[in-house]
Amino acid sequence: MSDTFDLVLRNGQVVTSSGLIAADIGVRDGRIAALGRIGAGQGGETVDATGLHILPGVIDAHVHFREPGLTHKEDFETGSRAAVLGGVTTVFEMPNSDPVTTTAERLLDKLDRAKGRMACDYAFYIGASSENASLLGELERLPGCAGVKAFMGASTGSLLLADEEGLMRALTSGRRRMSFHAEDEDRLQARKALALPGRPETHPVWRDAECARLAGERLMRLARAARRQVHVLHATTAQEMELYTQHRDIATVEVTANHLTMVAPDCYERLGAYAQMNPPVRDEPHRAALWRAIGSGLIDAIGSDHAPHVRAEKDGTYPQTPSGMPGVQTLVPVLLNHVAEGRITLQRLADLTSAGPARIYGVAGKGRIAAGYDADFTLVDLKARKTIRNEDMASRCGWTQFDGMEITGWPIATIVRGRIAMRDGAVESAPAGAPARFQ
Repeated sequence: MSDTFDLVLRNGQVVTSSGLIAADIGVRDGRIAALGRIGAGQGGETVDATGLHILPGVIDAHVHFREPGLTHKEDFETGSRAAVLGGVTTVFEMPNSDPVTTTAERLLDKLDRAKGRMACDYAFYIGASSENASLLGELERLPGCAGVKAFMGASTGSLLLADEEGLMRALTSGRRRMSFHAEDEDRLQARKALALPGRPETHPVWRDAECARLAGERLMRLARAARRQVHVLHATTAQEMELYTQHRDIATVEVTANHLTMVAPDCYERLGAYAQMNPPVRDEPHRAALWRAIGSGLIDAIGSDHAPHVRAEKDGTYPQTPSGMPGVQTLVPVLLNHVAEGRITLQRLADLTSAGPARIYGVAGKGRIAAGYDADFTLVDLKARKTIRNEDMASRCGWTQFDGMEITGWPIATIVRGRIAMRDGAVESAPAGAPARFQ
């Protein structure tokens, strides 16, 4: 008797670890059951992928969905809706909510809040603090935990770990790769007066490249002393690219679509504080260094750093305005446009947005299109031409820094464990996201 499937994707160009192949994909019980030519009548539901490329489901390992405590900006429902509309199948959500996610009870609260409300799969970071540093080895093993996130600068309250004693206690507690926001807190405080009132273009002057380099050097020294694998989030500078090239045995590196696409001073002239994020968007020599690092293989992942704020907050006077921009819905379109313009290949995009995050975080069953893996797929039309618009954003903040940007390449469907979450710009099914599993 021939095999039958719950879902069959037919006639697509499939991006696999070994290259691009023309193949059908059979899905059974939420996982990939067959890859090849599948006969007619073998699928309960069929998706015609003619003319489309099928990527392994995009993992955005860097989002802030603001729940609990800051849900006027975003929540798990609106954030995950934006994710699947943008072709993202899994998100890892950051710990700086209110209260911060630093205990097992607060992680469980997030998991309870997410159940039945998130359209994509998910996991949550535990935030490192001086209070929980000795417990991180236990906390990082909890189900639904993406790992530990530490702020070396640019945070407030208990999530700031600026002193070496606290950093070493965190680094020596646990075994999973630990993620870092690497800006030097002492230099940030010393240069704070350089952030001129009403002048958001001074944001990268205050938080300069040296701020990132100093933190990176300290992190590499401490990580090596602790014999701990680390992951550097949203690297932005040419100096960091040189530094991390020397530490590939202990460090993986993420960049964001914002820092690859936007450039100073233009972004601040056009957008003002809406272009404000930490670390800052920098000038063209730094952006060019990030693209060279992608070409050389140094970069391991691209994330969105989706960090929405409402307009009333962004319309204030810099530097009282909050740092952060949305991005989970525009991550895939913006990167596809870079593919269209020849800056990156489609297969490298898949590695940086799916296989790469899966390797870094030890995600089980995601990151590849292969038998036995979760049936997570991002279907894209490389020829589609669209314009990103504020009014199409599902995020509660209601705006995007890429409003008006004309794009070549667009996500057409998002499939999460065999369920069609989005097709042709419409969310199709009730929220059915589940916690990601880790090795």
